[in-house]
Amino acid sequence: MYNIFIDGSVGTTGLRIASRLAARDDINLISIPEELRKDNDAIAERINASDVTFLCLPDAAAKEAVTLCTNPNTVIIDASTAHRTADGWAYGFAELGEEFRNKIINSKRIANPGCHASGFNSIVYPLVKGGFIAPDYPVVSHSITGYSGGGKGMIASYEDCERDEKYDSPAQYGLTAKHKHLPEMKAVCGLASEPAFNPIVSSFYSGMAVTVPLFSRLMAKKATVKELHEYFTEYYKNSRLISVLPLCEKGTEDGFLYANTLSGKDSMQIIVCGNDERPQICALFCNLGKGASGAAIQNMNLVLGADECAGLIL
Repeated sequence: MYNIFIDGSVGTTGLRIASRLAARDDINLISIPEELRKDNDAIAERINASDVTFLCLPDAAAKEAVTLCTNPNTVIIDASTAHRTADGWAYGFAELGEEFRNKIINSKRIANPGCHASGFNSIVYPLVKGGFIAPDYPVVSHSITGYSGGGKGMIASYEDCERDEKYDSPAQYGLTAKHKHLPEMKAVCGLASEPAFNPIVSSFYSGMAVTVPLFSRLMAKKATVKELHEYFTEYYKNSRLISVLPLCEKGTEDGFLYANTLSGKDSMQIIVCGNDERPQICALFCNLGKGASGAAIQNMNLVLGADECAGLIL
């Protein structure tokens, strides 16, 4: 039986982690009374009594929570942005390669990837590693997400029965070309500069579609859509959570990509489409699943030596 503490269990990510773990008979969830949720002594006591602590907190609070851990055996899995490029922290995306998986398994400090970054890195990291694009390739990415990614405030705005009609429309944000996931996108993929990134939120609860369009004339190693599809299929062939969909002339069976396809799931789908002059690669997943709580539980399973997919919905 493993003792697990969720610091920040009332947020969307914390709630999803708790609901997934509640059904498992190998997990004891350490609770904390509402009135002690901001009491550092009470939090420290629970962190140090745990085998694994999930931090589902704002960045500053996550950094402070790490300092409360004095038990050398406690594993910290941080779902915030705070440690994704920090020295000494494993980046929690095992499917990117054995070096990522092994570091997770052997680490006491694991940084959960950002939701947009999960889709981006699942596409761009293999492209760089395979030599298809150079580190200085001018990467562009478009990403559409459900509104649950914005937390309680955004959820309340979208679910207000008297909401403004503007919420009926997709809304692009990050208009200053700055976004909290950009540093990890650059660092993890080994890019020379941050990508041009267009995040969009829309009026569905959860789900995400991240797309990276390419110009074959700018690629370091030219490849047809078929060859790229073969490469990604081989790259993720041993993954239980990431699947590459069959190559289809229209991209998908009906020619549309629906961002909420995997809402509520903890898996990811890769779609290779476009044409040989302008290939396009897409990642479909749930922003609360493989983009947050699902990835966190997967990382917990790996570090505990449990079945990688235990407690997940695929």
